[in-house]
Amino acid sequence: MPLTIDTKDRKLLIGAAFVFVLLIAAAVLFGGNSQGSINVPSSYSSASGGAKAAYLLLTDAGYKIERWERPLNQLPQSGRKTLVLAEPNEAPTQEERERLKAFLSAGGRIIATGMFAGTFLPENNSIPVVLGATTWKKATALSPSAITRAAPEIFLASEANWQSYSPAYPLYGDGDRTLVVEYPYGRGQVLWWASATPLTNIGLKQPGNLEFFLACLGDSKNPILWDEYIHGYRETLGASIAHSPVKWLALQLLLLALAIIATFSRRSGPVYTPVTDVRLSPMEFVETLGGLYERAGCASVAVDISYQRFRYWLTRRLGLGNNTSLEEMQSAVRDRWAIDDRLLAILKRCDSARIDPYLHAPEALHLVQELDDYAARMKLFQGSRKEKV
Repeated sequence: MPLTIDTKDRKLLIGAAFVFVLLIAAAVLFGGNSQGSINVPSSYSSASGGAKAAYLLLTDAGYKIERWERPLNQLPQSGRKTLVLAEPNEAPTQEERERLKAFLSAGGRIIATGMFAGTFLPENNSIPVVLGATTWKKATALSPSAITRAAPEIFLASEANWQSYSPAYPLYGDGDRTLVVEYPYGRGQVLWWASATPLTNIGLKQPGNLEFFLACLGDSKNPILWDEYIHGYRETLGASIAHSPVKWLALQLLLLALAIIATFSRRSGPVYTPVTDVRLSPMEFVETLGGLYERAGCASVAVDISYQRFRYWLTRRLGLGNNTSLEEMQSAVRDRWAIDDRLLAILKRCDSARIDPYLHAPEALHLVQELDDYAARMKLFQGSRKEKV
């Protein structure tokens, strides 16, 4: 037996399929790929691109390190603290930039890594590298410093490079590109890396990366703030969920629930026959019927109908037979109503006009109006009219 689908059900099915395709497309476009989520250098991530190993290593080594899960505009402005901005994925606000400047002026240190980390710094001369950003390269020391002395060579992916004409102090590079720089700001210090790969779980294993990372942190007694707010981690569960892909899952579940409710209510609701609107109003019907007679040239038919109806009700009211002559009807009308003798002439004219195929419309209209006028004066149709206003 072939499966038959109602038209309304088919429309509902097509609509649901369309919404489903839109959700899939939105997930593909805005959800990102799995590789992107793996490469986030978060201290909570144990993936190859995460940074949980570095965080635990510093904790076990006695560093005063903590995760910062509040906005950057709430940073403390006192003390020699180190802030780690490991590949932020959001642009800073003007208030956050001003707070970072105050943090540096008070003697703080910022380690900013990644393609867009330069936007957080007071001086930014970095250029993002789109092609080849995931390729690991060996960077050699460009200038003597305590950091380059601890690690003459490091390995990292060049997601960006620092312009050579910048007054910042170049530390590492590969040929003509500068990948790590350092410059002072106020009483503080800024360290910029082309990527966060040296501190990732897989990057710490590369030669020189661990020594480079520890040298950038400086004195182990200085507190370290590892910023996780830029990775979507918040102090409250609601804020974290709002910043995570979970909200898109909740939206899809909400749409699915609404579709189920709509389908159930449609199936379980009362079944009734929809009201069909009348195609024509009474006046439109009259005009349509008149137009039909006009196009057909049947003026005599209209006169015949009005004449037969008038004669029927008149003989019925007077108690006369159907074969009563016009003269006898005129005499009976004169006895009962004060009607002039002109009625006889009208009836004779109607009797002859109803069989005239060449009767003109104006004359037919005049005869019909005369019959209607006499019928109203004699109240012939009063008992038969049932119209409701």
